[in-house]
Amino acid sequence: MEYIKARIRDVKDFPTKGIIFKDLTTVFKDPRALHIIGWDLSQMYRDKGVTKVVGIESRGFIGGSILAFELGAGFVPARKPGKLPADTIRMEYDKEYGKDVIEIHRDAIGPDDIVVLHDDVLATGGTMAATYKLVKSLNPKKIYVNFIIELTALNGRAALPEDAEITSLIKY
Repeated sequence: MEYIKARIRDVKDFPTKGIIFKDLTTVFKDPRALHIIGWDLSQMYRDKGVTKVVGIESRGFIGGSILAFELGAGFVPARKPGKLPADTIRMEYDKEYGKDVIEIHRDAIGPDDIVVLHDDVLATGGTMAATYKLVKSLNPKKIYVNFIIELTALNGRAALPEDAEITSLIKY
C-alpha cells in the first residue's frame, strides 16, 4: 500500500475551503497502482460469491468496474438523478449543506445477488449509507461495503448500519 499512498495527491481547499481532498486520479493514471488496487480489492472478496458490484458516481465507477471484472461479477452504477435511462428507485439523503439523491435501476439487483458496494473514499458516509439502504430494499442475499480510502477522523462508519461488513484498503 505504500506504493499507492505515495501516489495519492492531497488537494487543499477542495471542494471547499479547509478541506484536504484525497485525489485518487494520480493513482488511477499509474498502471502499476491501478493493477495493485484491482488485485487487492478482488482478494478481499474472491471467495464470497459476489455476483454484482455497485459503484457510486463517479469515482466509485473506476474501482467498482475493476473489482467486478476481477470477480467475474456484473457492474451496477449508482447515479445522481436523471442519469439512468430505465425505471429507477431512489434514496434521498442529507449532505453537509443540503440534500442529495442516489438512484439505481429497479431491476439491477435481485434476491440471489451477493453485492459489494464500492466507492473511492469513506468520509462522512452519507452517500454510502443511502446506497446501502437502496440496495437493501431490493433484498439481495448479502451486501458488503468497500472503499479504497477511509478517512477515520470523520467517523463515516457511524453512518452505516452496525451489521455492515466494511473494508478499506487505506486508512488515514
